[in-house]
Amino acid sequence: MFSSVGFIGTGTMGSALARAAVKGAQGAPIFLANRSPKKARNLAKELNEQSIGGSVATATTNEVIARHCNIIFLAVKPQIIPGMLATIAPILAARTDHFVLASLAAGIDAKRIRELLGEDYPVICLMPNTPVEIGAGMVQYCGEGTTPEELADFEALLSSAGLVDQVNANRMIAATAVSGCGPAFCAIFVEAIADAGVACGLPRDKAQLYAAQMVYGTARLMLENNLHPGQLKDGVCSPAGSTIQGVRTLEARGFRSAAFEAVLAAYEKTVEMGDV
Repeated sequence: MFSSVGFIGTGTMGSALARAAVKGAQGAPIFLANRSPKKARNLAKELNEQSIGGSVATATTNEVIARHCNIIFLAVKPQIIPGMLATIAPILAARTDHFVLASLAAGIDAKRIRELLGEDYPVICLMPNTPVEIGAGMVQYCGEGTTPEELADFEALLSSAGLVDQVNANRMIAATAVSGCGPAFCAIFVEAIADAGVACGLPRDKAQLYAAQMVYGTARLMLENNLHPGQLKDGVCSPAGSTIQGVRTLEARGFRSAAFEAVLAAYEKTVEMGDV
């Protein structure tokens, strides 16, 4: 297991992963750094107040994390990665101990991380989604220059985030487009049908509750019973019933095609962002 864990960047995703890591670190210290030091301090305070797993969180700097941590999460935006790596490259190069880099930068693969640093360090590229914050997330990852033991430790560290799944490096961008961007698409769907519920006479809070619970329950049913989406859809569509008429309308308005194109657009944009 990693003896110290560092996060460079404590924005939405960095913070969410830190909340998961503190549960799986088995007492290893957690170090946090951010362009806004106050944000790192607030997160450290929150994690310490939870007192989960015996790990102590400390707000510090990028340089300290680069100098001392066993696993270093690079949780900054893709466009910031080159400049940030340039500042810590000399510190990493001076180290004589072993460490692993874990990058959340969408579209930037391990090869590019290594090129920017000028060294063949072990790199894990990962793509978490926002539900990791409540332990119901999806984290895809792939390793370059890593050992099976390091990957197993990585999975254990983030096990409380949700489902952690290893994928081939050439599928990471596709995974990002589906589960990384997907929560936004899903939220739009929930908002739309909740709005429709209001139009039909439901109070706003009830409409949103019913819509969100419906999506949650449908996903659980699909996963736990290993159902194909078509099976679940067919099971709800009674002959000459209300649901099949709603499905007809969705098909007529291009719902399936719009969802398809949204994922492809996200995929293409992520490819574009990797060209830094």
